[in-house]
Amino acid sequence: MAKYLDPRVDLTFMKVFGEHKHLVISLLNALLPLADDERVVSIEYWPAEKVPSRPLKEKDSIVDVCCRDNKKREFIVEMQMTWTDSFKNRVLLNASKAYVAQSEVGEDYESLQPVYALNFVNSTMNIDSEGYYHHYQLVHHANSKEVIPGLQLVFVELPKFKAQTLADKKMQVLWLRFLTEINAKTQEAPAELLENPDVREALKIVEVAAYTPAEMRAYDKFWDNVSVVKTLENARRRSEEKQKETELKFKNTVKRMKAKGFSTEEMIEITGLTADEIERLLLP
Repeated sequence: MAKYLDPRVDLTFMKVFGEHKHLVISLLNALLPLADDERVVSIEYWPAEKVPSRPLKEKDSIVDVCCRDNKKREFIVEMQMTWTDSFKNRVLLNASKAYVAQSEVGEDYESLQPVYALNFVNSTMNIDSEGYYHHYQLVHHANSKEVIPGLQLVFVELPKFKAQTLADKKMQVLWLRFLTEINAKTQEAPAELLENPDVREALKIVEVAAYTPAEMRAYDKFWDNVSVVKTLENARRRSEEKQKETELKFKNTVKRMKAKGFSTEEMIEITGLTADEIERLLLP
């Protein structure tokens, strides 16, 4: 019985999709909103110096695979182990940089090709939506059929994905099951995944037996680092919530004092706030 590593980790994700072109092509065709005549046929990986750099705090929680196809379309594939709202801006920034970089080789604007950013998110990013698949593009405000196709951003919330039927053999379902169901606790790979040649090959790549002791240490270190990032992010979030709660209490107190006729000087003396802080809290 084979034992598996989690395919979401940088080491395994890169081995599957960063070293096997036909597998990342299969992933792109399955997850991106491409018409039949737009499907990816062949790709080349970006050189290392072109891959977007990340802040130190993100290096242990984000994995990316970048490539260009035979039509010169650019693709950025990311696995994000943690989530903050600022990541949307970073995704847009990196996709925009890739789009702009096409013009640096002296080509005219008509030759610019779309950039697709495919982002797998290992946490909930949109609490107001039950769907796991989110596609963003530039659309006319009054007529959604009018689209500027330069940037295509796709976010897939892995925790929300649930296959409607385990017998569904669509490639999107199979790849998402591979990313959500396979991990160190997997006792046996599902038959539906083993039946598909691409996913079966990916399963073989993430078998524990294929990794050296040094790689296993790197694998364990990745999870340790993800835990640290999540701990710090949770602490930051709790701090912000506490700050908002404290500010709301001050706001309510100041408004009650104002309603009872307290002067600004009296409110400063009682609350310890500055005149500017009190004025801000009294705003509607």
